[in-house]
Amino acid sequence: MSGFSDVRLVLKSQELQAEQHGVRVKTAARPKGFTRWQWFWHCLRTRRQLCGLTEEQLHDIGMTAEQAQVEAMKSFWQR
Repeated sequence: MSGFSDVRLVLKSQELQAEQHGVRVKTAARPKGFTRWQWFWHCLRTRRQLCGLTEEQLHDIGMTAEQAQVEAMKSFWQR
């Protein structure tokens, strides 16, 4: 997994925790240099990788298996 994927997963776990406390978090725009389609493919790939993480890896990024499954099941165009 790339470093960018790790950072994205950490940020997503923080967003999920904030939502549990009733705080609305603005999602980030796609990174500079990414076209819309590159960003869509990136989201699709990282969500598929999320399905393959072990419980220990999910714990390291601060996500539960349920949160990971919800994120992984999103369509590639959803934030």
